[in-house]
Amino acid sequence: MILNTEGLKEREAWEAAGYDLPKYDRKAMIEATKENPFWIHFGAGNIFRAFQANVVQNLLNDGVLQRGLVVAEGFDYEIVEKMNRPHDDYTILVTLKADGNIEKTVVGSVAESCILDSGNEREYGRLKDIFCKDSLQMASFTITEKGYSLVNGKGELLPAVEADFAAGPDKPASYMGKVASLLYTRYQAGQKPMAMVSMDNCSHNGDKLYAAIHTFAKEWTERGLADAGFLTYVENKEKVTFPWTMIDKITPRPDASVEEILKKDGLEGLEPVVTSKNTYVAPFVNAEECEYLVIEDAFPNGRPELEKGGLMFTERETVDKVEKMKVCTCLNPLHTTLAVFGCLLGYEKISEEMKDPELKKLVEVIGYQEGLPVVVDPGVLDPKEFIDTVLNVRIPNPFMPDTPQRIATDTSQKLAIRFGETIKAYDASPELDTADLKLIPLVFAGWLRYLMGVDDEGKEFTLSPDPLLDTVRPYVAGIALGAETDVEETLKPVLEMKKIFGVDLYAVGMAEKVCGYFSEMVKGPGAIRETLKKYTK
Repeated sequence: MILNTEGLKEREAWEAAGYDLPKYDRKAMIEATKENPFWIHFGAGNIFRAFQANVVQNLLNDGVLQRGLVVAEGFDYEIVEKMNRPHDDYTILVTLKADGNIEKTVVGSVAESCILDSGNEREYGRLKDIFCKDSLQMASFTITEKGYSLVNGKGELLPAVEADFAAGPDKPASYMGKVASLLYTRYQAGQKPMAMVSMDNCSHNGDKLYAAIHTFAKEWTERGLADAGFLTYVENKEKVTFPWTMIDKITPRPDASVEEILKKDGLEGLEPVVTSKNTYVAPFVNAEECEYLVIEDAFPNGRPELEKGGLMFTERETVDKVEKMKVCTCLNPLHTTLAVFGCLLGYEKISEEMKDPELKKLVEVIGYQEGLPVVVDPGVLDPKEFIDTVLNVRIPNPFMPDTPQRIATDTSQKLAIRFGETIKAYDASPELDTADLKLIPLVFAGWLRYLMGVDDEGKEFTLSPDPLLDTVRPYVAGIALGAETDVEETLKPVLEMKKIFGVDLYAVGMAEKVCGYFSEMVKGPGAIRETLKKYTK
């Protein structure tokens, strides 16, 4: 059994092995999609393959849709070259349920995979053709929060962005420059309407995408490198929209245990590829069954009935409430907490951490006691039920091979949203007091302790990638376990960084508490565990 068009002709063998196969005429779907694409997605990673592509597959199976997706990859071209195209754009989705059941689905809804490379005339030309189509209703994105940034950790323009500002829209090198250039192509083709939909897991994601595209449009028009009307087009909500969304689905990197399951079924050619950019990608993706995607219903060129696939369309205010509920309280802060302390305590699976009484109590208090009081009920999802599902079903799922090391990636970019918003809400409330927040400051102290790169046994470990490591690590570089250190003097410059914590920890009266916790956790090996026991009683 081989995952490609030819291999899937052996339908009986696949079905006998328990695989759910596409139930539509895929050849006709591909032809219809290439002729009249309606949805192009940027970011050919695991979340797209497990979520958006599967939603479209289900709608194709049900006859709601006759066309599928186009996917474009702009960060790591090898994903398309070494994974999508050799498998004819098929993916195997392995859904790992908390009750131990496993569902195996061959997803074939991707009609075409493209490479976002302005230096490749054929690849970029195809993307321009797609953006000129009247049928195109939306471009969506899962490129991570930093994918929208035009500056580095120090606030300086990225060299590629600066060069693109000066060179104009013909052959941009930066990711957002290339997307802005494609939108300019659509403008030139008749100012055709469309929605630009960030589906990344970050606050007000549509605004981040808008800010990047708008900056390019402004720079190019002011420098005379683009038609003056392009800026007006980007600013006109009847032409181009940047809806807010809230996405939630845990999709870890492909796991070896899942690969073994598929091999036992008789599948060949499942070997993962590690690209030159260190992306780990396989012909299969493993994911939990829970999924949420709430979208602001602002589509100037119309949209298909994606709500029939489980997506929720609503107004911007509701998306904001749902997103804050999840990102600031009900899931993401709990994940980050487990990631930081999981790395420090030597855990390799998030699910295993929920068997640890101190860590379990830590996230329960942060979720229910410290976070829930400031959550606004969005109406479409119940906050307490959401946390219940997260803590009792989703995170403890032993079949979800997610790691603290993966979730600890880019933590400096996450703390401000995942915890800072709760602190701000307490600070602004006449009924609540930031002094009552006991365990959120413990997470901050834990992250600073994590930056030392030494676990609770005193052993060195590798920190997960983070754009601010070079900025913040020097502040803890001189601290050794068991040595006398003036912690406050050492950490003060970091604790004042609003861009990391969302607030100046001194201004909200939290710095002393963080320093105290940190001091306790650097007393020597085992001090992190002792500190957790002390404060989670």
